[in-house]
Amino acid sequence: MTDVLVGIDPREPSVPAVVWAADEAVRRGVGLRLVVAVPSVHDRLWYDALAHRNSLRIRAESALANAEDLVQELHDGLRTVTELVDGVPVAVLRERTPSAVLAVVGSRRLGRAAEVLSEGSVAVPLAARAECPVVVIREPEHSAVHPPLIVVGVDGSRDCRAAVAFAVAEAGLREARLMAVWAWPRPLLPRADETEGLAERRRLLSESVAGCAERYPDVDVEQVILRGHPVEELTRASRQALAIVVGRTGRGGYSGMRLGSTVHGLLHHADCPVITVPLPEPGGTDGTPAGADRSRPRTDRPAPAG
Repeated sequence: MTDVLVGIDPREPSVPAVVWAADEAVRRGVGLRLVVAVPSVHDRLWYDALAHRNSLRIRAESALANAEDLVQELHDGLRTVTELVDGVPVAVLRERTPSAVLAVVGSRRLGRAAEVLSEGSVAVPLAARAECPVVVIREPEHSAVHPPLIVVGVDGSRDCRAAVAFAVAEAGLREARLMAVWAWPRPLLPRADETEGLAERRRLLSESVAGCAERYPDVDVEQVILRGHPVEELTRASRQALAIVVGRTGRGGYSGMRLGSTVHGLLHHADCPVITVPLPEPGGTDGTPAGADRSRPRTDRPAPAG
Protein backbone atom coordinates (compact mmCIF):
# COMPACT_ATOMS: atom_id res chain seq x y z
CA MET A 1 0.00 0.00 0.00
CA THR A 2 1.21 3.50 -0.82
CA ASP A 3 1.82 5.75 2.18
CA VAL A 4 2.44 9.41 2.84
CA LEU A 5 6.13 9.65 3.69
CA VAL A 6 7.35 12.24 6.20
CA GLY A 7 10.98 12.92 7.00
CA ILE A 8 11.80 13.93 10.58
CA ASP A 9 14.94 15.90 11.40
CA PRO A 10 16.02 14.98 14.97
CA ARG A 11 17.93 18.27 15.27
CA GLU A 12 14.95 20.44 14.35
CA PRO A 13 11.74 18.35 14.31
CA SER A 14 9.06 20.06 12.24
CA VAL A 15 5.73 19.63 13.99
CA PRO A 16 3.87 21.39 11.11
CA ALA A 17 5.29 18.87 8.63
CA VAL A 18 4.15 15.89 10.75
CA VAL A 19 0.68 17.40 11.24
CA TRP A 20 0.33 18.22 7.51
CA ALA A 21 1.41 14.71 6.51
CA ALA A 22 -0.93 13.02 8.98
CA ASP A 23 -3.90 15.10 7.85
CA GLU A 24 -3.10 14.31 4.23
CA ALA A 25 -2.86 10.58 4.92
CA VAL A 26 -6.35 10.71 6.46
CA ARG A 27 -7.75 12.63 3.48
CA ARG A 28 -6.35 10.07 1.06
CA GLY A 29 -7.23 7.02 3.13
CA VAL A 30 -3.63 5.76 3.27
CA GLY A 31 -1.06 5.15 5.97
CA LEU A 32 1.74 7.36 7.25
CA ARG A 33 5.44 6.43 7.20
CA LEU A 34 7.63 8.36 9.67
CA VAL A 35 11.34 8.19 8.82
CA VAL A 36 14.40 9.49 10.68
CA ALA A 37 17.86 9.08 9.15
CA VAL A 38 21.03 9.23 11.26
CA PRO A 39 24.03 10.27 9.13
CA SER A 40 27.61 9.13 9.65
CA VAL A 41 29.99 11.43 11.51
CA HIS A 42 33.15 12.26 9.51
CA ASP A 43 34.60 15.39 11.11
CA ARG A 44 35.67 14.01 14.53
CA LEU A 45 38.17 11.61 16.06
CA TRP A 46 36.78 8.08 16.24
CA TYR A 47 35.98 8.15 19.98
CA ASP A 48 34.32 11.59 19.67
CA ALA A 49 32.49 10.40 16.56
CA LEU A 50 31.12 7.36 18.38
CA ALA A 51 29.82 9.45 21.28
CA HIS A 52 28.34 12.02 18.91
CA ARG A 53 26.66 9.33 16.82
CA ASN A 54 25.16 7.71 19.91
CA SER A 55 23.83 11.12 20.93
CA LEU A 56 22.30 11.64 17.49
CA ARG A 57 20.66 8.22 17.61
CA ILE A 58 19.13 8.91 21.03
CA ARG A 59 17.74 12.23 19.74
CA ALA A 60 16.45 10.45 16.63
CA GLU A 61 14.63 7.81 18.69
CA SER A 62 13.08 10.52 20.85
CA ALA A 63 12.00 12.61 17.84
CA LEU A 64 10.46 9.57 16.16
CA ALA A 65 8.55 8.55 19.29
CA ASN A 66 7.28 12.10 19.85
CA ALA A 67 6.12 12.33 16.24
CA GLU A 68 4.27 9.00 16.47
CA ASP A 69 2.60 10.07 19.73
CA LEU A 70 1.49 13.34 18.11
CA VAL A 71 0.01 11.52 15.13
CA GLN A 72 -1.95 9.11 17.31
CA GLU A 73 -3.22 11.99 19.41
CA LEU A 74 -4.47 13.78 16.29
CA HIS A 75 -5.78 10.74 14.39
CA ASP A 76 -6.31 7.73 16.60
CA GLY A 77 -6.35 4.64 14.42
CA LEU A 78 -4.30 6.05 11.54
CA ARG A 79 -1.97 3.30 10.35
CA THR A 80 1.62 4.40 10.98
CA VAL A 81 5.00 2.86 10.28
CA THR A 82 8.20 4.20 11.87
CA GLU A 83 11.75 3.77 10.61
CA LEU A 84 15.07 4.80 12.14
CA VAL A 85 17.72 4.31 9.46
CA ASP A 86 21.47 4.92 9.22
CA GLY A 87 22.34 7.07 6.21
CA VAL A 88 22.28 10.47 4.57
CA PRO A 89 18.76 11.86 5.14
CA VAL A 90 17.99 12.92 1.57
CA ALA A 91 19.23 9.60 0.17
CA VAL A 92 17.21 7.58 2.70
CA LEU A 93 14.04 9.52 1.90
CA ARG A 94 14.54 9.43 -1.86
CA GLU A 95 14.89 5.62 -1.80
CA ARG A 96 11.37 5.47 -0.36
CA THR A 97 9.68 7.87 -2.77
CA PRO A 98 8.86 5.34 -5.54
CA SER A 99 6.30 3.71 -3.22
CA ALA A 100 5.05 6.95 -1.61
CA VAL A 101 2.00 8.95 -2.59
CA LEU A 102 3.69 12.08 -1.21
CA ALA A 103 6.88 12.98 0.64
CA VAL A 104 6.62 15.71 3.27
CA VAL A 105 9.52 17.57 4.89
CA GLY A 106 10.02 20.73 6.89
CA SER A 107 12.33 23.53 5.83
CA ARG A 108 15.47 24.45 7.75
CA ARG A 109 15.59 27.76 5.84
CA LEU A 110 19.13 27.20 4.66
CA GLY A 111 20.69 29.55 2.14
CA ARG A 112 20.72 28.60 -1.54
CA ALA A 113 24.29 27.22 -1.53
CA ALA A 114 23.75 25.22 1.68
CA GLU A 115 20.47 23.75 0.36
CA VAL A 116 22.26 22.36 -2.70
CA LEU A 117 25.68 21.43 -1.30
CA SER A 118 25.22 20.57 2.39
CA GLU A 119 25.05 16.89 3.34
CA GLY A 120 22.31 17.78 5.82
CA SER A 121 20.19 19.54 3.22
CA VAL A 122 16.93 17.77 2.41
CA ALA A 123 14.22 20.06 1.00
CA VAL A 124 15.79 21.15 -2.29
CA PRO A 125 17.61 17.90 -3.21
CA LEU A 126 14.56 15.80 -2.38
CA ALA A 127 12.19 18.08 -4.31
CA ALA A 128 14.57 17.85 -7.27
CA ARG A 129 15.01 14.07 -7.35
CA ALA A 130 12.07 12.36 -5.67
CA GLU A 131 9.86 10.03 -7.70
CA CYS A 132 6.69 11.34 -6.06
CA PRO A 133 5.36 14.85 -5.31
CA VAL A 134 7.28 16.54 -2.49
CA VAL A 135 5.68 18.92 0.02
CA VAL A 136 8.01 21.40 1.73
CA ILE A 137 6.41 22.98 4.78
CA ARG A 138 8.18 26.33 4.98
CA GLU A 139 5.15 28.31 6.14
CA PRO A 140 1.74 27.09 7.43
CA GLU A 141 -1.23 26.77 5.11
CA HIS A 142 -3.81 29.56 5.18
CA SER A 143 -6.75 27.52 6.42
CA ALA A 144 -8.76 30.54 7.64
CA VAL A 145 -9.37 31.75 4.06
CA HIS A 146 -12.85 30.83 2.76
CA PRO A 147 -13.44 29.32 0.36
CA PRO A 148 -10.03 27.62 0.67
CA LEU A 149 -7.59 28.04 -2.21
CA ILE A 150 -4.98 25.92 -3.98
CA VAL A 151 -2.65 27.78 -6.37
CA VAL A 152 -0.87 26.11 -9.29
CA GLY A 153 1.81 27.71 -11.42
CA VAL A 154 1.32 27.27 -15.17
CA ASP A 155 3.66 27.95 -18.10
CA GLY A 156 2.23 25.75 -20.85
CA SER A 157 4.89 23.04 -20.52
CA ARG A 158 4.47 19.31 -19.96
CA ASP A 159 5.78 19.86 -16.44
CA CYS A 160 2.94 22.19 -15.57
CA ARG A 161 0.30 19.78 -16.89
CA ALA A 162 1.44 17.21 -14.30
CA ALA A 163 1.27 19.93 -11.65
CA VAL A 164 -2.24 20.94 -12.74
CA ALA A 165 -3.41 17.32 -12.62
CA PHE A 166 -2.11 17.02 -9.07
CA ALA A 167 -3.42 20.44 -7.98
CA VAL A 168 -6.98 19.88 -9.16
CA ALA A 169 -7.07 16.51 -7.39
CA GLU A 170 -5.77 18.15 -4.21
CA ALA A 171 -8.40 20.88 -4.51
CA GLY A 172 -11.02 18.15 -4.80
CA LEU A 173 -9.73 16.51 -1.62
CA ARG A 174 -9.79 19.83 0.23
CA GLU A 175 -13.11 21.07 -1.22
CA ALA A 176 -11.10 24.07 -2.34
CA ARG A 177 -11.10 26.30 -5.39
CA LEU A 178 -8.14 26.18 -7.77
CA MET A 179 -6.34 29.23 -9.12
CA ALA A 180 -4.18 28.48 -12.17
CA VAL A 181 -1.65 31.30 -12.45
CA TRP A 182 0.54 32.20 -15.42
CA ALA A 183 3.14 34.76 -14.31
CA TRP A 184 4.29 36.68 -17.39
CA PRO A 185 7.45 38.79 -16.89
CA ARG A 186 7.35 42.37 -18.14
CA PRO A 187 9.76 43.11 -21.03
CA LEU A 188 12.64 45.50 -20.50
CA LEU A 189 11.45 47.52 -23.50
CA PRO A 190 7.86 48.08 -24.69
CA ARG A 191 6.79 45.64 -27.42
CA ALA A 192 4.18 45.99 -30.12
CA ASP A 193 2.89 42.41 -29.82
CA GLU A 194 1.62 42.67 -26.23
CA THR A 195 -1.98 41.94 -27.24
CA GLU A 196 -1.00 38.91 -29.30
CA GLY A 197 1.24 37.64 -26.51
CA LEU A 198 -1.57 37.96 -23.97
CA ALA A 199 -4.00 36.11 -26.24
CA GLU A 200 -1.48 33.31 -26.79
CA ARG A 201 -0.90 32.88 -23.06
CA ARG A 202 -4.61 32.81 -22.39
CA ARG A 203 -4.95 30.05 -24.97
CA LEU A 204 -2.08 28.03 -23.49
CA LEU A 205 -3.38 28.54 -19.97
CA SER A 206 -6.81 27.31 -21.03
CA GLU A 207 -5.26 24.25 -22.69
CA SER A 208 -3.24 23.50 -19.56
CA VAL A 209 -6.35 23.24 -17.37
CA ALA A 210 -8.53 21.60 -20.02
CA GLY A 211 -10.32 18.55 -18.65
CA CYS A 212 -10.34 19.73 -15.03
CA ALA A 213 -14.06 20.47 -15.09
CA GLU A 214 -14.86 17.02 -16.47
CA ARG A 215 -12.74 15.13 -13.94
CA TYR A 216 -13.54 17.33 -10.94
CA PRO A 217 -16.83 19.12 -11.63
CA ASP A 218 -17.10 20.34 -8.02
CA VAL A 219 -13.80 22.25 -8.21
CA ASP A 220 -14.06 25.91 -9.21
CA VAL A 221 -11.08 26.67 -11.50
CA GLU A 222 -9.99 30.26 -12.02
CA GLN A 223 -7.47 31.17 -14.74
CA VAL A 224 -5.28 34.19 -14.00
CA ILE A 225 -2.46 35.88 -15.94
CA LEU A 226 -0.26 38.14 -13.83
CA ARG A 227 2.38 40.51 -15.19
CA GLY A 228 5.61 40.43 -13.23
CA HIS A 229 8.44 38.20 -12.02
CA PRO A 230 7.15 34.61 -11.58
CA VAL A 231 8.60 34.14 -8.07
CA GLU A 232 7.23 37.48 -6.86
CA GLU A 233 3.76 36.98 -8.36
CA LEU A 234 3.39 33.36 -7.22
CA THR A 235 4.66 34.26 -3.76
CA ARG A 236 2.00 36.99 -3.59
CA ALA A 237 -0.65 34.47 -4.63
CA SER A 238 0.58 32.02 -1.97
CA ARG A 239 -0.35 34.41 0.85
CA GLN A 240 -3.96 33.22 0.76
CA ALA A 241 -3.40 29.58 -0.21
CA LEU A 242 -3.47 26.17 1.44
CA ALA A 243 -0.57 25.24 -0.85
CA ILE A 244 1.10 26.25 -4.08
CA VAL A 245 1.79 23.51 -6.64
CA VAL A 246 4.52 23.70 -9.28
CA GLY A 247 6.00 21.30 -11.80
CA ARG A 248 9.58 20.13 -11.68
CA THR A 249 11.63 21.30 -14.64
CA GLY A 250 13.28 18.05 -15.71
CA ARG A 251 15.42 15.03 -14.89
CA GLY A 252 19.01 16.14 -15.62
CA GLY A 253 21.62 18.36 -14.02
CA TYR A 254 22.20 19.22 -10.39
CA SER A 255 19.38 19.97 -7.96
CA GLY A 256 18.93 23.65 -8.74
CA MET A 257 18.73 22.99 -12.50
CA ARG A 258 16.23 20.19 -12.02
CA LEU A 259 13.93 22.50 -10.13
CA GLY A 260 14.33 25.64 -12.19
CA SER A 261 14.70 29.16 -10.85
CA THR A 262 10.98 29.73 -10.16
CA VAL A 263 10.54 26.58 -8.07
CA HIS A 264 13.82 27.21 -6.28
CA GLY A 265 12.69 30.75 -5.48
CA LEU A 266 9.33 29.59 -4.15
CA LEU A 267 10.99 27.09 -1.83
CA HIS A 268 12.71 30.08 -0.21
CA HIS A 269 9.96 32.71 -0.38
CA ALA A 270 6.46 31.19 -0.60
CA ASP A 271 4.08 31.95 2.28
CA CYS A 272 2.46 28.50 2.33
CA PRO A 273 3.51 24.87 1.75
CA VAL A 274 5.12 24.28 -1.66
CA ILE A 275 4.37 21.07 -3.58
CA THR A 276 6.71 20.10 -6.41
CA VAL A 277 5.38 17.53 -8.88
CA PRO A 278 7.70 15.42 -11.05
CA LEU A 279 6.97 14.55 -14.64
CA PRO A 280 4.88 11.40 -15.09
CA GLU A 281 6.71 8.22 -15.96
CA PRO A 282 7.08 7.48 -19.70
CA GLY A 283 3.98 5.74 -20.98
CA GLY A 284 1.65 7.46 -18.52
CA THR A 285 -1.81 8.16 -19.86
CA ASP A 286 -2.90 11.53 -18.54
CA GLY A 287 0.02 13.14 -16.76
CA THR A 288 -1.48 12.51 -13.34
CA PRO A 289 1.30 11.77 -10.85
CA ALA A 290 1.06 8.84 -8.46
CA GLY A 291 -1.47 9.43 -5.75
CA ALA A 292 -3.05 12.55 -7.23
CA ASP A 293 -6.23 10.76 -8.21
CA ARG A 294 -7.02 9.31 -4.80
CA SER A 295 -9.74 11.88 -4.53
CA ARG A 296 -11.88 10.59 -1.67
CA PRO A 297 -10.79 9.59 1.85
CA ARG A 298 -12.04 6.42 3.49
CA THR A 299 -15.18 6.85 5.49
CA ASP A 300 -13.86 4.90 8.46
CA ARG A 301 -11.13 7.44 9.21
CA PRO A 302 -11.61 10.54 11.37
CA ALA A 303 -11.65 13.91 9.65
CA PRO A 304 -8.38 15.89 9.77
CA ALA A 305 -7.92 18.34 12.59
CA GLY A 306 -8.65 22.02 11.89
